[in-house]
Amino acid sequence: MSFTLALDKIENKIEFFEAYDLKTLEAKIDAQIENNKVLLLDVFSISHQVVFDPNAGKMLYSAVVHFKVKK
Repeated sequence: MSFTLALDKIENKIEFFEAYDLKTLEAKIDAQIENNKVLLLDVFSISHQVVFDPNAGKMLYSAVVHFKVKK
């Protein structure tokens, strides 16, 4: 009996982040950038937005980071 292991390389990855202050949001993104370096992924683009969260009574910062394989 033969087992075949097929590993697919991740070429694109999109991740979402939220925080109530920019410093925390930046730390979350930086940590994930370091984690994705192991997968040979670089940041391709970042998009961010800020809205007022009436339930918390403060601003909510969010970001979408698109990672792509290093070429």
